[in-house]
Amino acid sequence: MGSSKEKMFKWSKDITSSQVIKLMRAEKDVEKLIAVFDSATLEYANGFLHDQSSFSYMVSRLVSANKFKAAEDLVARMKSENCAVSEDVLLSICRGYGRVHRPFDSLRVFHKMKDFDCHPTHKGYVTVLAILVEENQLKLAFKFYKNMREIGLPPTVASLNVLIKALCRNEKTVDAGVKIFLEMPKRGCDPDSYTYGTLISGLCRFGRVDEAKKLFEEMVEKDCSPTVVTYTSMIHGLCGSKNVEEAMRFLEEMKSKGIEPNVFTYSSLMDGLCKDGRPLQAMELFEMMMARGCRPNMVTYSTLITGLCKEQKIQEAVELLDRMNLQGLKPDAGLYGKVISGFCAVSKFREAANFLDEMILGGITPNRLTWNIHVKTSNEVVRGLCTSYPTRAFTLYLSMRSRGISVEVETLDSLVKCLCKKGEFQKAVQLVNEIVADGCIPNKGTWKVLIGHILDKTIVGEASESLLRDLEI
Repeated sequence: MGSSKEKMFKWSKDITSSQVIKLMRAEKDVEKLIAVFDSATLEYANGFLHDQSSFSYMVSRLVSANKFKAAEDLVARMKSENCAVSEDVLLSICRGYGRVHRPFDSLRVFHKMKDFDCHPTHKGYVTVLAILVEENQLKLAFKFYKNMREIGLPPTVASLNVLIKALCRNEKTVDAGVKIFLEMPKRGCDPDSYTYGTLISGLCRFGRVDEAKKLFEEMVEKDCSPTVVTYTSMIHGLCGSKNVEEAMRFLEEMKSKGIEPNVFTYSSLMDGLCKDGRPLQAMELFEMMMARGCRPNMVTYSTLITGLCKEQKIQEAVELLDRMNLQGLKPDAGLYGKVISGFCAVSKFREAANFLDEMILGGITPNRLTWNIHVKTSNEVVRGLCTSYPTRAFTLYLSMRSRGISVEVETLDSLVKCLCKKGEFQKAVQLVNEIVADGCIPNKGTWKVLIGHILDKTIVGEASESLLRDLEI
């Protein structure tokens, strides 16, 4: 931070840290904030130096703006100006790195604490342990925890909770998490709501719903209040095990206890209802969710649209897609693909083509995961259009080629038959030539249609049959 900057503020003769911090808090722009911070230190004639409070506030704001190098440089400056560096200041940088998925930098800053004459406490160790677990660095997390024990730090509810969370990430280690949970009272650590919630979530994730239910009952008996996260884990687990009715009872129970379901709770239940073939009941839940002021997310819409299309409730799916757009959420290629496939399933190929055009004009392109589905869907629409809308089918075929979408053998066969039926033999031959050049080999039926229409069977019927035999068709 440059002391060479010109003075930007007129300070009073007696500058205090509280005045500086008050002015800094009022500044939302981080660059202007830096200018305020630097301007204060230009007033050396008045004897002002930043202290721990103004330094700490500045570090926290830099971290919030993801200016990590500047934050670390400022901490180094604190040391050079003989201002004590607290553990909280350094942990704020560790948390910042964790937030942007840079766990190794979190660990690096933690290990630098001693360079600032700062000795990490149990809180510091647990903070970094939690970051490592959250970022799925489980081997490193277990090593870190082992080091905590080796230096004599006793286990606490907080550290054991993080350890259980790590063990619940893997199906093979969930039992180890259960074992630690059962041993907690012997170590003088009574499990809290977070402990129960973490273990219930882990058990449900791996289909051990009956064990999770017993744990949930024990939790309530011991006056550990389940949170919305715990209820959501149970509902998700029950829906996954096709026990939707019980999941619905859990929803009613949590509402009766004043625990407001969140978007994940509703989405889990809607997913269970849709997979149970009850998308209209899922829609009722969606309306209830909206009435309670809970905004749906992409997962909610995707779940419902998939369920509605599967049960051929296409009109409802289209209306939901419109509501999604009105909410400002942009459907992706995968969702459009669901609706297009839904129209194809009920033989509404023109409507399917309209949605395909809407998707293309909207600049919505499939990604690596949805590309194959997009290719399959596009081919299906062309084949369907060939029956009643041949011109539209050929237009869509040309669009497919321009976008690098491969034409399937069955699609080629449908197009050739369609063109030959219209008497456009030359166009059919040209189409086959294009497709063969792309590496797609027509099937036996396509060759028969072409040769059968091009050759006059009444005159050269035998020659036609001979040619087919020579081609081994």
